[in-house]
Amino acid sequence: MSADYVLEMKNIGKRYGENTVLEGVTLQVRPGEIHALLGENGAGKSTLMNVLFGMPVIHTTGGFDGQVLLNGEEVHISSPSDAMTKGIGMVHQEFMLLPGFTVTENIKLNREMTNRNLVSRLLGKNMETLDMKAMSSAARKALDSVGMSIDEYTRVEGMPVGYMQFIEIAREIDKTGVKVLVFDEPTAVLTESEAEQLIRVMKAIAETGIAIIFITHRLDEVMEAADAITILRDGHLVTSIQKKNTSIIQLAELMIGRKGEAMVSVESRPLPQDQVALHVDDLYVNMPGEEVRGVSFDVFEGEILGIGGLAGQGKLGIPNGIMSLYDSEGNVEFFGQPLKLGNAADALRAGMAMVSEDRKGVGLLLDQSIEDNIVFTAMQVKKEYLSFLGPISLKNSRQIREQANRMINELDIRCFGPTQHTGTLSGGNQQKVCIARALTMDPKFLFVSEPTRGIDIGAKKLVLETLVKLNREQGMTIVMVSSELQELRSICDRIMIVSEGEVVDTLSPDASDADFGLAMSGIKPSEHKKEAMNNDNQ
Repeated sequence: MSADYVLEMKNIGKRYGENTVLEGVTLQVRPGEIHALLGENGAGKSTLMNVLFGMPVIHTTGGFDGQVLLNGEEVHISSPSDAMTKGIGMVHQEFMLLPGFTVTENIKLNREMTNRNLVSRLLGKNMETLDMKAMSSAARKALDSVGMSIDEYTRVEGMPVGYMQFIEIAREIDKTGVKVLVFDEPTAVLTESEAEQLIRVMKAIAETGIAIIFITHRLDEVMEAADAITILRDGHLVTSIQKKNTSIIQLAELMIGRKGEAMVSVESRPLPQDQVALHVDDLYVNMPGEEVRGVSFDVFEGEILGIGGLAGQGKLGIPNGIMSLYDSEGNVEFFGQPLKLGNAADALRAGMAMVSEDRKGVGLLLDQSIEDNIVFTAMQVKKEYLSFLGPISLKNSRQIREQANRMINELDIRCFGPTQHTGTLSGGNQQKVCIARALTMDPKFLFVSEPTRGIDIGAKKLVLETLVKLNREQGMTIVMVSSELQELRSICDRIMIVSEGEVVDTLSPDASDADFGLAMSGIKPSEHKKEAMNNDNQ
């Protein structure tokens, strides 16, 4: 019966234009239940929560299909404030606190407690004074419920991130009428002991009858905290299952499992291991949201190494750090020669090139021609495609046109000609222009970061086939960073999985779905299997 559930989202569907991001998804959560919501990047978790919270991005793009019910009654949630009024709260992954305010002021924001006075009796409620004693008492109660002994009058500014996470939770607990609390990756910024404390707090909240939706990529935490689990994949419901009826291995397999063939057909081969092209030791990268914490690895000449992992776990930081696009430190050797970090031009001159994940913000000059985009980096760094008249340098139009036509033909860039503005091309052809620019540097080694992001499936196939051709026919060493595990498994010789800024494991593309799922959740498959065997023997 519907009344058994505090929240039901039934047959939810959502499209953005021609792109279906949710189709027939159902989520059912009981009162006092911790319900884990799992899925890879792009599985549909965020869109489903946007529907639940009535986010503007849903309503301004045609709404959604399906029903949302609270306590068995259908509701229409028009905005996040409406969701809060109806008893749905959220502990955000990105903090929503005001740094200049005290802990009490943040907890009671927009729900201030006031005292009447002579002026307010004459001029109205807006002239009432804050009842700081009552607000402090309420804040203290909320803080105690999450195990925080911090003084309620302390300013939030400068606090450790773990403290701020618990203040966010205390603010939600302090609200009256809360039926459902959504925790969005709440342990991502916490230490191990803080994460353990948070799970204890979640269980205590659930015991009061409040339901919790727990979004996380850490499967060990799911098995520790959750009562029930729903898994999404590619916008579809995979399963809803009770925690007691599953295991970490099964969850990892269900999250990653793919039906269908590889995106491109690549003939298998022995792993090239004759020479190390890139040796990285103890690399740290300060890329906001993609920090790297002491990774070490080798890339062999002639291989395609994949780097995978969930969003925000550090995979993008690795190429950006080695190419010195963000502050980085560590030891890097390129074909046996030390590569000094700190200057992108040094990496380019050494024979590296990179196709950025941000093709519109970093990779392309959208209001310039295809030919100008193709030669831009070579002109800037290597002073090629220029004619010199004494101290004056001019573009060599003939050489530029020849190179552009060569790249257009080799990469099959669909365009009217080399003078067409890059911004008028399709996403797939824009990505090929990025690759053409990198190839114009005549590199020995190519980083490609999220090469198929935002392009249709036909264009994805063409881009991947281009990378395979460069590798197999020209012998180019390639490191491909992608959130699409299926793509990595299609063309890579090895796949390195990164979690929380560290390398968890390096897997063969034909490793099991379970192994990939475990690694992406931060668990080394071999260690988990060893631990499971020890537990079985006890």
